[in-house]
Amino acid sequence: MRAEIPCGCENGSIATTPVTTTQLASRLSQRRRTDPGRRWIWVVMSVLATIGALDTGAITLKRWGVLGPLICPGGAEACDKVLNSAWGSIFGQPLSLFGFLAYAGVLVLSLLPLVLQGDLRRELLSRSRWALFLLTAGMAVFSLVLMAVMLFKIKAICAFCVLSALLSLSLLVLSLLAGDWEDKGQLIFRGVITALLVGITGIGWASAMDRPEAATGPGMPMPVVSTSRPGAMALAEHLTAKGAVMYSAYWCPHCHEQKELFGKEAAAKLKIVECAPDGRNSQADLCRAKNIQGFPSWEINGAVDSGVKPLQKLAELSGYKGPVPTP
Repeated sequence: MRAEIPCGCENGSIATTPVTTTQLASRLSQRRRTDPGRRWIWVVMSVLATIGALDTGAITLKRWGVLGPLICPGGAEACDKVLNSAWGSIFGQPLSLFGFLAYAGVLVLSLLPLVLQGDLRRELLSRSRWALFLLTAGMAVFSLVLMAVMLFKIKAICAFCVLSALLSLSLLVLSLLAGDWEDKGQLIFRGVITALLVGITGIGWASAMDRPEAATGPGMPMPVVSTSRPGAMALAEHLTAKGAVMYSAYWCPHCHEQKELFGKEAAAKLKIVECAPDGRNSQADLCRAKNIQGFPSWEINGAVDSGVKPLQKLAELSGYKGPVPTP
């Protein structure tokens, strides 16, 4: 079928331009997608993406040591256990950093329909809605994988992680509402492919990061396997003689990293306090009294400082003058 659309001519007369049904439907579809009635969806998505970026950004800055302790609803201990677990990092960076980048991407894509006008807005809208759908679908699926790891492997609840999962699922629902999906088959096909790819990749990554409990039993840290280098033993003995204390948690990979820097012989000389309530020989009350916020934390000369410390830094803080192993 063909329809005729009137248009103005130079001599003041009105002419008609033939338009096919397909072209007319396409134009009407574009008008529906730019309907101001859907503006609230983009606004809500922008707000939720901003909250997600603040959530993951704060966690990232805390993990980098830029921010101090965060107030975690439900207890900081559970959040520390989750965020400092083997699943809390990827490629040597906090997992929250990649969450921040994902939320930033959603924020940019959801702002485009709000700030652009005219033909440019209509041209980008179709692409941005598909990008939003695929991105939020991937985020939602990966969040579900992380929730499963948190519940069944780490066995602790982090409010920040739960918030991020809820935000991801909400953004996926809103991205579906924002689009005028004429081809439902393509929507389902692309959604299923994205979910499978992200789900399989996420499960594979989670399985690869799964570390079995130490042979010594539950609540015990992984055994140190590196051999102590010259100077590490003397430094460890010096730290213990000075009353230095390392506050640790058996599940903390960074605590294990710190002990590996000393080696198994020297690490055995350190005074290490177990802060996890379910850890072997736990001294959780002492850790709370000392206001330990992260692991590992070192108490040297009455000052508490968190984070993995190079041996040279520990020697400097404790006043050790002997030889120190270099990295």
